[in-house]
Amino acid sequence: MNGVAGSRRASRPIRLTLCETLGGVIDGAWWPHSGSIASELPDLVGALHKPLGEIVDIRLNWTATDGHFDLQWIATGSKLPDAAHRRPRLMVIAGRDACVRLLVIPSLTSQALGSIVVRAAAGLPTFSGQGDDRLFETARVVMDVARAESAQWCPLEAVKA
Repeated sequence: MNGVAGSRRASRPIRLTLCETLGGVIDGAWWPHSGSIASELPDLVGALHKPLGEIVDIRLNWTATDGHFDLQWIATGSKLPDAAHRRPRLMVIAGRDACVRLLVIPSLTSQALGSIVVRAAAGLPTFSGQGDDRLFETARVVMDVARAESAQWCPLEAVKA
């Protein structure tokens, strides 16, 4: 059971954004503070309880053996020995009332790039012109790749089932 009566206060703010309307190929992003997402998962589940209802299922598109992941690898298209290193990390979290597909941003992502990608994943405006255009281009590429991976990994029909 994850529907606690009182709200639980996280030691650090949960870096989570959601689209205003759920049900898209990407519904937002979660940016854990550490590489150990298991320690931050209870806070994520708590934050998603209100919009989704009781959480009944969590699916990931990666395993512990997939190794380190870096958003820059996606953007540069670097040739790596294993294509799984370039796949964006995605979660599908199903609640009794709704479901979300989240892009999981690696904890070691720079503050500048992470902030842009978190906003872009939720369909929020990202402001360019005052910063590094390479960051905005990287965020665009990351989102394009994440949308394609999401559609291939877990089609919308599978999420609604």
